[in-house]
Formats: sequence, C-alpha cells, structure tokens
Amino acid sequence: MADITITINGIKCTAKEGESILNVARANNIFIPAICYLSCCSPTLACRLCIADVDGKRAYTCNAKAKDGQVVITNTEEIEAERRAIMEVYIVNHPLECGVCDKSGECELQNYVLEAKVEEQHYAINNTYGNIENWGFTRYDPSLCIVCERCVTVCKDKIGEAALKTVPRGEELAVPKEYKDTMPKDAYAVWNKMQKSLIGKNKNENGEMISCGDCGECSAVCPVGALTSVDFHYASNAWELKKIPASNPHSSDCSLIYYEVKQTSISDPTPKIYRVSGDRDFAPLNRAARFGYDYANNVTCKDEKSFDKVVNFIQNGVGTITFNSFITNEEAFILQKIKEKFGLKLINEDAFLYQRFLRAMSKASGYNLYKGSTENVRKSDLIISVGSMLRYDMPNLAYAFNNALKMNKAFGIYAHPIHDKIVQNYSKNLLQLNYKIGSEEAILYLLLEIFAPLNELDDITSEYLQTFHTVETKVVNDEEMDINTSRLWEIAGLEDVRGKIEEIKASRENISLIIGQDILTHPRWENMAYIVGVLERVTNIKAVIAPYETNSLGVALICELDEFQEGGSFGYNRPADITISALGNGDLDMPSLNQQEGTFTNIDKRVVPTNAALSYKGYELNDIANALGIYSEHTIDYTKKLPEEHGFKDVEFDELTNYYDNAGNEHRGYLLENNIKEVSKAVSGFDELTFHNDVIYRLNPRSQFNSFVNAAHQTKITPSFYASKEFLDSHGFENGDLIDIFLKNGATLSLYAQEDINIAGEFAYVPTFDEKVNVHPLFKNYRFAEVTIKKAADE
Repeated sequence: MADITITINGIKCTAKEGESILNVARANNIFIPAICYLSCCSPTLACRLCIADVDGKRAYTCNAKAKDGQVVITNTEEIEAERRAIMEVYIVNHPLECGVCDKSGECELQNYVLEAKVEEQHYAINNTYGNIENWGFTRYDPSLCIVCERCVTVCKDKIGEAALKTVPRGEELAVPKEYKDTMPKDAYAVWNKMQKSLIGKNKNENGEMISCGDCGECSAVCPVGALTSVDFHYASNAWELKKIPASNPHSSDCSLIYYEVKQTSISDPTPKIYRVSGDRDFAPLNRAARFGYDYANNVTCKDEKSFDKVVNFIQNGVGTITFNSFITNEEAFILQKIKEKFGLKLINEDAFLYQRFLRAMSKASGYNLYKGSTENVRKSDLIISVGSMLRYDMPNLAYAFNNALKMNKAFGIYAHPIHDKIVQNYSKNLLQLNYKIGSEEAILYLLLEIFAPLNELDDITSEYLQTFHTVETKVVNDEEMDINTSRLWEIAGLEDVRGKIEEIKASRENISLIIGQDILTHPRWENMAYIVGVLERVTNIKAVIAPYETNSLGVALICELDEFQEGGSFGYNRPADITISALGNGDLDMPSLNQQEGTFTNIDKRVVPTNAALSYKGYELNDIANALGIYSEHTIDYTKKLPEEHGFKDVEFDELTNYYDNAGNEHRGYLLENNIKEVSKAVSGFDELTFHNDVIYRLNPRSQFNSFVNAAHQTKITPSFYASKEFLDSHGFENGDLIDIFLKNGATLSLYAQEDINIAGEFAYVPTFDEKVNVHPLFKNYRFAEVTIKKAADE
C-alpha cells in the first residue's frame, strides 16, 4: 500500500492507504476514544465513540479508511455531546461497585466517563439481571457487561477459537420510546443493543459447544469488570500492583509479559505474583504465559555443602552436561564456557535438533538463519504450515496464522496427519491437508515443484524432481493427450487437492512457510532442511522454523552441542547423576526463570530481555562458574559477550528495551544479524516411512509446554493418554480407562485415557510435560512411534 498524508485535528499524519483512521491517529498519539475496537481486529462499531467528521461527513474512524488528503476533525462540540450521551447510556444501570470491582483503577468505562465529562444522568430504565458464570479460568458477570464485543472479536480474529458470541439477554426491556427522538441516534443504538444482548458461549456448525483454550485473552481485553480472572477475583486492587516487564518463559514466542507483584499479605512482606498481563493490542498471550506464573523455587539460604558437591563433581567426575532450553542466553553461554574449559559433552535434545537443521538449511539458503517471523506470518497472503500441531506446539504462531486469514483475507494451507477441528473453522480460505504419516518430505518436494522456478534450481535438484514424474496418456475432450504427473501427490495422499493448491499459488506473493517439529525429528531431516533452504533462496517464501522449547534458538547459536553423552552426567533441569534444578527436585536448587534477569532468543530471531519478579537467596549457575574459575560478577554481564559471529550484538542488558509503541512497532531487545553464507548443498534422495502397528504421537496438551507450567497452581494437570473419539472407539477404550503402552525395549507406560474433542481421525498422543512419565525412549527419531496398546487388565 502506498504512503499517503491525512490531517487529523490540524496535524499532518503519514499513513498507508486503506489503513483505518483510528489506527493512524493512535500511531501519531492522537486520542480518539473507542471502547470496542482492538488493533489487528475487525471493527464491530459497537460503541460508536470513535465518531469524527471526515471531509465534512460523519464517519466511524475504526471503520473509515484513510485516503490521501483527507481532513479529519474528532472533537467538535456536537461530537463531544454525542460521546457524552453514549457514556451516560453505558452507566444507566452499571453497578456502582467500583470500590470492590477487580477492574477499578484500570477501568476504561471509568476513564471515558471522566473524559466525556459526564456530570449528570438524563436517562433511566429498569434493570435486568444475569447469573455470574465461571468459564474455566474466566469469570463472567453480566451485570457489568457493556456488550462492547471485544471478547468476541479477540477470540475470533486473534485466537481463532470463536468460543464466544453475543446472545439474547432473555429478560429484554425495550428502551423507552420517548428517548428515541430526544437522544443522539448513536447513543440510542448502543443502548438498544445493551438491552437486548449479553455474551455467551458459542457452538460450532454441528451444534457442539466450542472448546475454550483458557488463554484468558477475553478477560485481558475486557474494558470493564465483566470478564476477570477467577483466580484474581478480589485478590488485589490494580493500583497496588507493581508491573515488572519480562518475556514469556514457557514457549519460544517469548511474548512481552508483565509480572504484577506486591507483598503477600500485611503480615508477610514477601513479594508475590498476583497475575500476569501483556500488551492486549499487539502481543496476545497463551495459557501458560498468562496463568503459569507461580512456579518459583522458594529458597531461603545457600546450601554450601550441596554447592561444593556439585562443583567437585564437575571438576572431577563429569563427562557430560545435559540440560533443556528453559534457560537464558547468558546461562547457555556459561554452560558453553564450562564445556570448553573441561572438555565436556553438551547435550540438549531440542536445541540439537534445531541446530543441525538450521546448519543444514543454511548450506542451501545462503543465510545462517531463516527469513520469516511471526509478523511475516500475520502480514502474509498465503501461509503454509507443515509438520506441526500448531495450536498445541506454538499457539502464538497459530494466532498469527488465524489473524492473517481473518484480516488479510489470506489463504492458509495447514498440513498435518492429525485433523484439528478448531483450525478447520479458522476460515473458508483454509485448506487442511491430513497427509500420510511420515510423508513430510514428499510435501516439501511438492512445494518445491509448485513454487520454485525451474530455471532458478540447480541441475541436481531439477533433475531429481523429474524422477517423480511419469507421463500418462489420457482422453481429454475426446482427444488423447500425454499428461505429465508427479507421484508425490499420491505418496502424500493428496491427489484430490492438487488442482486447488495449484490454483491458490497463482495470486499469492507474500508467502510464509511454518516448519514444525515433525520435520526436525524426521529421519530425513537433512534433505528436508536443504529443500527449505532452496525454497527460501529461489522463491518469495519466508520460512519460520518453530523450536519447541523457549530458548532453543538461543542455545543452538551459543552452544556447540553434542548428540551422545560420555561419562558421568551433570544435569541442569534434567535428570542426571548430579542435578541442579529450578524445580527444587535436584541436588542443588537454582532460580526459576521468574527469579532471573537475562535474555531469550525468540522464534522471531529477536533477543528479548526478561526481569526477575521474585527474589532468590540461593546459588545461581554463575556462582558455580565462578567457583570453576570462569568469573563474572553478574550473570547479565555476559549479555554483551554473546557471540557476535552468530548474530548477537555488543549491547548491555540494561540498554535493552521491552515495549510496543502505539503503532504496534516492536521495541524489544534487538534482532539478530542474519549473516550471508556460501551455498554448498543441493537436495537429493527420498525415502518413505511406513508404519504397521498402532502409532502414537508425542504432543503436549495445549500450552502445557513443560514441568514449570505444570508446577503452577492454575495450570497443573495430570498427564494422560490423549486420543480422538475415533481412536477410543476403534480400540474399545473409554474415557478414564487405564491404557498400557508397550515400548519396543520391553518397558511399559501406563496412563489413563482422556478424549481430546478437538482432534479427528484415529490418533492418540502422549505428553512430555511431566518428566515422571518418561516417553523419550519412544521418540528418538520421529514424533510418531509404533507401539502396542492395550487396555490394562486390572485397573
């Protein structure tokens, strides 16, 4: 879209043609009230407060599009009077409970009533009542609801679940007719809607209640106290809480969050996290980020005996350090220093898979990192996701995927063997491809064949693609014709959608490709990395490689990782001969991520800061490093020392920012440098995976990423054997049955069955969020594994 200039209240503003006037005003710090509109969502015109004169005509700025040369006036006496009438309508029967309302102190209704200078009430009507309901983690009080529809909009346009809708109020009282002719028409329309409607749960096209993922975004955007956190209800006044900016520690989006903290009680001055909030316009949060916050490791003193034991073991008895990616960049840097000093193996399964894929991909792409990001996905007109149960693995990428379909009218191709019912309802512009298990390589070859110009491919790649082709003679319009067909469609089981995909490709320019964990763990990962690299080099596709754990990209860039361990093992948040743990279950306690300063490297290749919300009085990894002769006063002293050859910058921790501006521009840390590399690899080879027995998948329930999420009081659940209704029925299982899973090594894993109502097809999965349930021997080479499954004889 071209740059244009419009004038708002005498201020010249640069904008993109077609952008909403309200968004242009916000980007230029010009205030226009709006209690229903959310950035990056469709306008609902529910509140009508954003009225303005646009070139002499009345318009709603949330919906009106900017055009070059427009003159906009937002604050005439007439407009101010209409806004005052609308605000009077909103508070006709709004309960005067501000002293005990959870929203008091941050209530937009309070703010706008004061802004509009409402000093008296000209209207009256009998009140209606509704029952307070708890919807999972969210409490709905209909008496406080102003039916702005923000909750409905955010759930549909950002989250993609569409779990809420407006419903008839039931006890409907019409607005008195005498007001219709005496009050502004916009105020009458708002009032009439409030009297007729409330918010309720939504159903899908089959009449089934839509499952809510408990992300809490509906309560986050609610301008009043109608939707609040069940756990936060009557816990604190908003103005008592100190907001500490940080980054989501549970998943690789590392979204901007604020820990909201105050003392535990009058008698206990210990700081406590009461809730987590975010930037509601530009950074939606997943369930773990918002509700999985109280997992701190409460340590009151330093355990010198255990500390000495750990240091001595590293110096004299360890051959391998094993750890996961729920650590900061600075801690990863310390572990690499320990590896180098003592000649140790460094094992991190998730980051190792990620590292080897990136390195292989870079040999074909010519860059050390992929080109895409979450923002690229959101702004794309075609998004392709392959090899990920996106809503489960990376909810924030799923939000961006859905948002592009809704707001850009983009087309989506979602490819995975397991059918996701929620994804299917994202948009009519979505094609969900449930390909054969193991055929990810065929899918990527198809993308290469469809999108890559043949004259841009190297000879080896071009010639190899031709090996999949056969010429068949077919009768077309009574004439025999030779048709060149590719057997890749048959291999993937996608013959029926070939025409549709080729049609989609024709008019799409901004294309994002999301690569999931199924591809990173696949036995043919290396060749698939080359294919993705070629796609980025010769097409306009921008790839996003999705790591599962929070900081796997950072670890992959900072550490030189090994595949196999040797000798005694030292574990950081992982089982080993000697373990240090932020969960409090090791030989020496460590601080949890909400007790640390440091940085993460998120999926968008951005180094973002996180701050400590709670105190910690025990030893840290840096103390161990100091005892080993690797000295630094503070862990964050390493922030500026992160390896510049891998894209990091010489920046002090305290110089890193962490916010969005009014235009949605991200001021969070810095972007990694994406360095150019020499192209040295071409694609070749192909191998089909075949399965004969029962197949299960490695997958955590939505947003249940790890043991830290499962340590928080709101998000703690019991691990189960999760399965579709079709799988349970075909095996004669029911919810609650104890299921024995027999592994190839002779071990048995037993879990209780639980239906996942959001998936279809004969599929089941087992989780990894609880390390007591050791499923890792099943999934050494791929996320799908063959097993024998039986109902336990004696439960």
